[in-house]
Amino acid sequence: MPPTTTITTADREPPPETGAAARLIVCERTGHWAVALRRELADAGVRVYETRSIPDCWNMLAESPGSFLVVELTAANVEGLLHRLARRERDFPLARVAVVVDRALADHEWLLREAGAVHFTCSPRRLRPLAELACRHLAQVPAPQQSLAERVWAGLPWKEAGFRVQGSGLSCNDGSER
Repeated sequence: MPPTTTITTADREPPPETGAAARLIVCERTGHWAVALRRELADAGVRVYETRSIPDCWNMLAESPGSFLVVELTAANVEGLLHRLARRERDFPLARVAVVVDRALADHEWLLREAGAVHFTCSPRRLRPLAELACRHLAQVPAPQQSLAERVWAGLPWKEAGFRVQGSGLSCNDGSER
């Protein structure tokens, strides 16, 4: 009888990621800008991730450091956004930040551009230039480096062979257990 190899659940778990691919992250209170941007990007196949606060946005940026951020400027977050923009080049050199704003705060444009914003807009109906800029950025950001373990895991045939991890055993899509 040939020797048996036991595969534990730990053997089938993917290794931790070293950094996620770049994302398009929209940080705003209401979701209106994200909806308009999704409409503009409908044919591009770009997923829009949303956050509701600047700290949450920067946490997501830390997970995907080459991302393109679209941040809504409000009277309440001017100082916090300026502080983050000033540190962005040092903390996340591959990331880019665009600012969207209600017309009432449009006079902040040049202050935000000097702090590092690559785009500024007040109109959700004029998002084509912003969408094009985001797509160009996402296409140019290098893919994150994968460790040897990540490359090996990505090449394993579990998914293609119809295997899935279930509890303590390995199951096939036909219902049998291995």
